[in-house]
Amino acid sequence: MPKKSFYLVFAVVALGVVSAMHYYLWLRLVAQPLWSPAVGALLTGALIALAAAIPLTFIGERLVAPPLGRALVWPGAVWMGLAWLLFAQLVLSDLALGLPGLLADPATARVRALVVVGLGALGVALGLRGALRLPRVKFVTLELDRWPAALDGYRIAQISDLHIGPMLAAKWLGRVVRRVNAVAADCVVVTGDLVDGPARHFAVELAPLAELRARHGIYCVTGNHELYSGPADWLPAFERVGVTVLGNARRTLEHNGASFDLAGTHDRQGALAGIPEDLGRALDGRDPARPVVLLAHTPTTFPAAAARGVDLTLSGHTHGGQIWPFNYLVKLAMRYVAGLYRRGDSQLYVSRGTGFWGPPMRLGAPSEITAITLRATGALGASRDTTDG
Repeated sequence: MPKKSFYLVFAVVALGVVSAMHYYLWLRLVAQPLWSPAVGALLTGALIALAAAIPLTFIGERLVAPPLGRALVWPGAVWMGLAWLLFAQLVLSDLALGLPGLLADPATARVRALVVVGLGALGVALGLRGALRLPRVKFVTLELDRWPAALDGYRIAQISDLHIGPMLAAKWLGRVVRRVNAVAADCVVVTGDLVDGPARHFAVELAPLAELRARHGIYCVTGNHELYSGPADWLPAFERVGVTVLGNARRTLEHNGASFDLAGTHDRQGALAGIPEDLGRALDGRDPARPVVLLAHTPTTFPAAAARGVDLTLSGHTHGGQIWPFNYLVKLAMRYVAGLYRRGDSQLYVSRGTGFWGPPMRLGAPSEITAITLRATGALGASRDTTDG
C-alpha cells in the first residue's frame, strides 16, 4: 500500500474509533443517567470539545512548532488516557451491572457515572506520575550458550520507545542519559521509537544523547515512529549526536580477545518509508561461529531471527501495554509483550519502554532502563531478571 494511502486509511479508521468511543461515553455518562437538561447539555458540549482535542494532538505533534505545538498536544493526550480508562470501566461495569438490569434505574446509572469518573481521575493522576518519573533500572542477567567466556559479564544498557518530541524533551532525556551512564555499560542500544514528530521541530531535543558514554559505542535501530516522522531527516540527526544507526547492518565488537556481532534491522513497517526490514542483509556473510545480538524494534521479528541462529534479540514497541487494561489487547495482537522469551537456543528480551506514546500515562506497565548482563554457559544456573527499587 502506498504511504499516502496508508496514512489516509489510518486516519479514517482512527477517527471512526474515536467517534464510536465518544458516542459510547455519551450514552453511558450523559444519556443513561438522565441528568437535568442543563447538566446534560454541558456534559455533551464537553465531550464534543474533548473529542475534537484528540485530532489536535496529531496536528500539534506533526505540523505546529513548539511551544504552540506542545500546547495543542497535552490536553488531547491527557484526555485520550482518561477516555480510555472511562471506556474500560464502563464496559466492565456494563457487564457486571447492566446484564442483571441494575442500570435501568437512572439513579444507579448516575452513581455509576460518578464512581467511574472519580476512579478515572485517580487513574490519570497515578498514570501521569508513572509516565513522567525517571525510569528505574531493571537489571537482567542472561546466560547465552555461545557467549565467550572472555566476555562473561558484558553489559548492554537498553533504552527503547522514548518518543522524544512534543511531550518528552531534552530536560527529561538528560536525566535518562545520566541514569544510563551510571549503569557503566559496555555498549548502549536504543531499540527504536527514539523520536516522534519532525526533525525540524525536535532534533534539538536530542542534544543530551551526546553525553552517553560506553566503551563500545551507542547504537540504535528505527522504530515505526521514526518512519512516520521522516527517517531521511532523523537518521543523520542521530549520527550527529553520536548514535550509530544499524539499518539492516551489523558491527563486530571486540573485547578481551573475544568478539560478537551486534546487528540491527529497520522496523517491519520500513517499506512505507523506502527502508524495509532486511534481516538477511543484517546477518548474511557473518562468521556463524560468532554469537550475535540483534536489535529489532518489533518483537515479531524474533521467530525469523531465531531460525537464523540469533543468540539474543532485543526489542521494544509494545510498551508492555502502557495503560491497564490495554495490555490484554496487546496480548491478543502480539505474542511477545514484555520480558524474556525463548525459542530453542535463541532468547528475546522485550523492553516495556523508557518513555510513552499518546497518553502521558503508565498504569501497570512501569517504564524501564534495562541493564542486561550477558554470562557464558555455566556461569549461572538460569537466566534471571530483577528490578532495582
